Amino acid sequence: MHPGRDYPRALRVNEVLRQVIGEELERLADADERLRLVTVTSVEVSADLRAGTVYLARMGEESAAALEERRGQIQRTVGRQVRMKRTPRLQFAVDPAVREGERVEEILRRLEAERAARTARPAADAGAEARTGDDTGGRRR
Repeated sequence: MHPGRDYPRALRVNEVLRQVIGEELERLADADERLRLVTVTSVEVSADLRAGTVYLARMGEESAAALEERRGQIQRTVGRQVRMKRTPRLQFAVDPAVREGERVEEILRRLEAERAARTARPAADAGAEARTGDDTGGRRR
């Protein structure tokens, strides 16, 4: 048995679960408003298929509570739709890649704002010099 041979199978299982769970969450969102903005980004199942982590783009307190309430129903849907040796016990988490991406975007926005402030400052200083007619920057000689 080659360790690398199971890897493509694991990827296929994870992808199928992502699709099934995503569709079920869409269906449940019609009845439970707390699940409206929940998006499944990926699923990772353990090698023995006993546990699975469902990664979400966002998860507030209300949606986390709704997911916990509906966990059994979601797992039953997976059990009915996906032919597997066992249905994994699901847990839900915010996708760390999405969180990191948001952090990087915030840093880039802050840097852009700082750059814009620096480029606006010399223009404002030049405008003040033009109004006073003094090219010494308001300093006396």
